[in-house]
Amino acid sequence: MSLPPSVPAVPQAELQALFALFSARRHAEMEAHARALLLRHPRAGEVWKGLSVALLAQGRPAFEALQQAAALLPGDADLACNLGLALTGLGRLDEAAASLQRALALQPGFAVAHLNLGNVLTVQARWAEAAASYRHALQFNPNLVQAHFKLGIALAEQGQHVAAAASYREALRLKADHAEAHGSLANALQAQGRAEEALVHYRQAVLLQPGYALFHSNLAFALKELGRFDEAAASYRRALDLEPLNFETRSNLIFMLNYLPEADGALDEARQFGEQALRVARPFASWNCPPEPGRRLRVGLVSADLRNHPVGYFAQSVLAELGRDVDLVVYANQANDDAVSMVIRSHCQRWHGVRALSDEALAQLIHADAIDVLIDLAGHTAHNRLPVFAWKPAPVQLSWLGYCASTGLSTIDGFVGDPWITPPGGEAQFIEPVLRLPETFLCFTPPALDIAVGPLPALAQGCITFGCFNKPLKMNEAVVALWARVLQAVPGSRLLLKGGSQEAVREGFARHGIGPERLLLEGASPRAAYLAAYNSVDIALDPFPYPGGTTSVEGLWMGVPVLSLRGATALSRQGESLLQNLGLSDWVAADEDDYLARAVAHASDLPALAALRAGLRERLLRSPLCDAPRFAGHLDALLRQAWRGWCEGQGR
Repeated sequence: MSLPPSVPAVPQAELQALFALFSARRHAEMEAHARALLLRHPRAGEVWKGLSVALLAQGRPAFEALQQAAALLPGDADLACNLGLALTGLGRLDEAAASLQRALALQPGFAVAHLNLGNVLTVQARWAEAAASYRHALQFNPNLVQAHFKLGIALAEQGQHVAAAASYREALRLKADHAEAHGSLANALQAQGRAEEALVHYRQAVLLQPGYALFHSNLAFALKELGRFDEAAASYRRALDLEPLNFETRSNLIFMLNYLPEADGALDEARQFGEQALRVARPFASWNCPPEPGRRLRVGLVSADLRNHPVGYFAQSVLAELGRDVDLVVYANQANDDAVSMVIRSHCQRWHGVRALSDEALAQLIHADAIDVLIDLAGHTAHNRLPVFAWKPAPVQLSWLGYCASTGLSTIDGFVGDPWITPPGGEAQFIEPVLRLPETFLCFTPPALDIAVGPLPALAQGCITFGCFNKPLKMNEAVVALWARVLQAVPGSRLLLKGGSQEAVREGFARHGIGPERLLLEGASPRAAYLAAYNSVDIALDPFPYPGGTTSVEGLWMGVPVLSLRGATALSRQGESLLQNLGLSDWVAADEDDYLARAVAHASDLPALAALRAGLRERLLRSPLCDAPRFAGHLDALLRQAWRGWCEGQGR
């Protein structure tokens, strides 16, 4: 706005009258009075400031007034701070930071300006700098609740969960009913494995803000981690009542249902997910992808897990081979890349970080990249981008590797299985058509670690040590009951478990007559120590209905055979797929009684166990489970077949 030439200054009495209206909370009158004064005194900075104050007090936009006031009163730190806040709200973050830094240059001890600058840096994900700004704010005002709270967030984003928890506690000391601080403290405690303590604060957050869906969803997650699935489902459904189109919450519910016997209800929920995603999306109907069956394909991969993660371990060697025959473009939804990401990235034509993109923006990017075949590697696991697939940004879309169940999306043209997880007749468990690789649906990248397979522990210990390194929440009551029967049937045997609540484990087995002396309980370990721990295990026991995947293959690599129970769903047959591809069908049980009988039989034949252990790593490495060139050839053929089918359909 251009200003007219200067006119006489505003009389002091009129300014006092203007700000007296603010003191009296007569904000609308103050606005009207300020506008009247500006007709006569358009260059009066104090009047522009008064107008901005009146507008802000009414919750109305005040950017123009703040901009004029700050230009006319460049020495006013309050104005520079408020202008920075307004610029933040407009998304003009660099300008906002500059205005806040001007405020701090004028008044270095301005705690609120430090707080607001921290907020700008937070929006920019500059977490270390944001934490420094919040600490400066607290240096000048240690009772600034939001600075404690926001410092906790910045620390948590850097993985400093203990320090974050301390900051949240300070915020709660100053404001006990700070619902967000309770919720964030619960998150920090959950990240430390202190699930029971986290539950207390999740419940408090829900009590303080019962209409906030995220708190119900976070409470559900904590309940799920404790194996309290019925309560978790109820909390997830309450969150969905409040936010029916929250796809992340619905995905979390669907994923959790896979822990229940035969994934009860997961397919119905997935179908509802797909229907809702389609209602929100606006699917593409054409693509810049020439329907030429024989040309080199551009294949897109959508995942948050192409990193130090099970999906990364399974994808790494396969993508190195596949990248020779197709152009790979990754849409990485993770916060940070790591060493595994860098290796995978070296085999890709392009790598997009897409965590900040909306579903529509990501769909537009994929469509603009002219992807021929788009592959989801997550399903309903954490940080998935499944709603993007409802937009149909590529002509052929597939689901593979990250999730052994239906996504629920009719816009996905195929679920990639194998003869074992998706045998004939299993199609009814999927919304998507079932496509089968000829041997295995996954291929493992062996660890680049020098860890030798040790001798059979039972030979030195004089007893059998069973083991399970899966997440404790897979150990439902039926699993514990069966494993207790195994321990009772194999005299002197022990069970080594890693991770989870030790007290809960002891209590669970005690209910079935197994004393604590039969249990060896260890916490989580870095990967090398975790793998080395298999040298204390003779036989791995697979949980059900959610069996091991990565844990099972890693155990096999360490020479430890796994006893698995055949299930009725694709996910519950994952263990069978691994074992059948190793020629170990005698380690697959048909039912619980057969599981018990096979455990006893294998535990009774130490020479056979020792011989199997000595050659199991080599057997794994020579199997389809680790033959990346062979697997990539099969996968390329499947992709080509799906592509050819689409091309043929274009001529009809």
